[in-house]
Amino acid sequence: MSTDSESDAPQSRPPDLEAATMPAVPEDSLILLPVRNAVLFPGMVIPLTAGRGQAKEDVQAAVKRQQPLGIVLQRDPQVQDPPFDGLHTIGTVANVLRYVTSADDGAHHLICQGVERFRLIAPVDGLGFRAARVEILPETAQRDSAIDARALVLRQRAGEMVGLLPNAGAELVRALDAIEAPGLLADTVAGLLDIPPERKQDILETLDICKRLDKVLDAVAGRIEVLRLSREIGEQTKGRLDQRQREMMLREQLRTIQQELGESGETGEEARKLTEAIAAAHMPPDVEAHARKELSRLERMPEASSEYSISVSYLEWLTELPWALPPEAPIDIARARHILDEAHFGLDKVKRRILEYLGVKKLNPLGKAPILCFLGPPGVGKTSLGQSIARALERPFVRVSLGGVHDESEIRGHRRTYIGAMPGNIIQAIRKAGARNCVMLLDELDKLGHGVHGDPAAAMLEVLDPEQNASFRDNYLGVPFDLSAVVFVATANQLEGIPGPLRDRLEVLDLPGYTEAEKFQIAQRFLVPRQLKACGLAAEQCELSDEALRAIIRYYTREAGVRSLERQIGSVFRYVALRVAEDPATRERIDPDRLPSILGHHRFESEVAMRTSLPGVVTGLAWTPVGGELLFIEASSSPGGGRLVLTGQLGDVMKESAQAALTLVKSKCEALNIDCMGFDKRDIHVHVPAGAVPKDGPSAGVALFIAIASLMMGQAVRSDCAVTGEISLRGLVLPVGGIKEKVLAALRAGIKTVLLPARNAADLEDIPADARSQLGFVLMETVDDALRELIETRTGKAQRTVD
Repeated sequence: MSTDSESDAPQSRPPDLEAATMPAVPEDSLILLPVRNAVLFPGMVIPLTAGRGQAKEDVQAAVKRQQPLGIVLQRDPQVQDPPFDGLHTIGTVANVLRYVTSADDGAHHLICQGVERFRLIAPVDGLGFRAARVEILPETAQRDSAIDARALVLRQRAGEMVGLLPNAGAELVRALDAIEAPGLLADTVAGLLDIPPERKQDILETLDICKRLDKVLDAVAGRIEVLRLSREIGEQTKGRLDQRQREMMLREQLRTIQQELGESGETGEEARKLTEAIAAAHMPPDVEAHARKELSRLERMPEASSEYSISVSYLEWLTELPWALPPEAPIDIARARHILDEAHFGLDKVKRRILEYLGVKKLNPLGKAPILCFLGPPGVGKTSLGQSIARALERPFVRVSLGGVHDESEIRGHRRTYIGAMPGNIIQAIRKAGARNCVMLLDELDKLGHGVHGDPAAAMLEVLDPEQNASFRDNYLGVPFDLSAVVFVATANQLEGIPGPLRDRLEVLDLPGYTEAEKFQIAQRFLVPRQLKACGLAAEQCELSDEALRAIIRYYTREAGVRSLERQIGSVFRYVALRVAEDPATRERIDPDRLPSILGHHRFESEVAMRTSLPGVVTGLAWTPVGGELLFIEASSSPGGGRLVLTGQLGDVMKESAQAALTLVKSKCEALNIDCMGFDKRDIHVHVPAGAVPKDGPSAGVALFIAIASLMMGQAVRSDCAVTGEISLRGLVLPVGGIKEKVLAALRAGIKTVLLPARNAADLEDIPADARSQLGFVLMETVDDALRELIETRTGKAQRTVD
């Protein structure tokens, strides 16, 4: 039952009921909700829907005020928002038990319970919703022998009527027997009757209980006659329905004969098209035999059958997949090198490996190629490298996003027995590409989830194994599909997020963050022209000076990639675009001094000197999924009992490193000229800002040692140096990971010298040449090397310095 529609109330979130305060409703008034085809009796519960017009405002007004509604039937059901005189004068006060709003069409759905009758007196205007002054009509407690007799008969006849209803349970009969008040009994039975709303309204307007019982008895008697007659007719027509079913079966047989003779209608045309598509699809013999068998089933299937459309959709998927290999263009290594150099600046090691990959593929097209996985922080060009490989091979490119995929069926597909079943993402991407030898980028491989519906990472094992993917089986297709010709390329931010068996199938290529010089070249070659075009500007309308571009890189971005840099460049050009839109003759040149008025004050400053000007403050280096970062470690002491206090959201490994650093400092008290007894009288507090960011790992061991030693020695640490490395209790410096990202972070922050473990010397080859030329490197065998460089040797060079 509804005011504007007949749809069931969907489950959705209620709207915000904390709206602004609206005018109050007078005490003797009710908010009205006109309904078209429903009559609510006291004691009954019915669902209502306010789909459009003023009804939605009425419902919202009542719910916001937590006040009852006045449910009243309108005289003309065709009128959307009837006037006051278009309503019946008697209605029912209703409490709103439940209220939801549909997210699809915005309709308001509510469940109301009738309380008592009321009579309309006069409308109340000026409230923004329908309201009227009413007179409450309470139910009288009138009881006499005539009323009791009628109530007894009504209870019996109502039970007889319920027994004639299909699928009627005994609970309804018991509920009617439990009602003692004659008026409530009459209202309840009237609400159950399938009679026109006008007749129900007549019963609602009958206030005399005796007359109301008579009207309900008449309606029940009529309903019983209809139900008895329908049962008799149903028994008589049962034989006729059996005959009709036989005729339908004969018609289907006739349709099959017509299909064989080529005289069928739409079904025959559909089968003919699918037959031609199967012949043109160049399927493998076993797949084609399966498809023709499915087509044969379809031809014998009634078009009205629920499986007909499922079979048609399945055959369309089979025929639209690229089963045959297209002719491949010869691989031109020189052209591929030009494409990579044109689209990507730097990344020489990665581009050389891609060219090696293409060279091997050219010499051995049928060989089992490795699966390349580009690993690096966001914004360094992993996805665009996959596109460049596709351009070099002259093959279609398709991207499959795996971030957040937690259901195995999203990889392997759903079985056809499920409603709405579809192939998995792999087969869908093949169909979209239109070629079995496409380049498929598996983006965010490390973001695969693991839910209750299986492990999608396990399903990817078959996809990425060159020995197995030649017979990949999608659950929806049910036939093997050859993926061996697909060039798979994966991307990831963290290697730890990829399960071990899946990682074993990948050849990982690290993409480091960019240096400031590389970012400058990338911005000039790619980002500035792209943002000029995006903002609709010509090159002569806006000139971004080289100094301004370097200032944006240095003071407004701090990232491994260039996405934030492109956003900042876009902000500058949008500022100019507005001025050009106002005056087309405008010509702008952006210099560094104009950036604060456009982008605001500098977001990043070099704070190394300020943060390391006191004893106990050391600059460390940390690795994050988005690149390297500086890690400031601060140590302070206060009178106490020799406790070590650690703050800054440190993980267990880092806490253990701090404890090992303290023990190592104590063991070197004599060499460092430190009073050993001072440790027992003072508490040492080590803090690592920012305190809200979790930190963990062993690579801050040397920095923690230097911070505590510097504090106890009373000597400040050099402000232009940063250090990383794990320590042992013997004072050895052990190797750590992420050297490349950490060094680039130090370069971005203005560090001059980086102290690294000696066993990480081989990692210096991965650092770009221009970065190596701007930094000095000190290789540490023991913590004594770090002490000599950071504390004892204040101006000279250390003994193990690598240029």
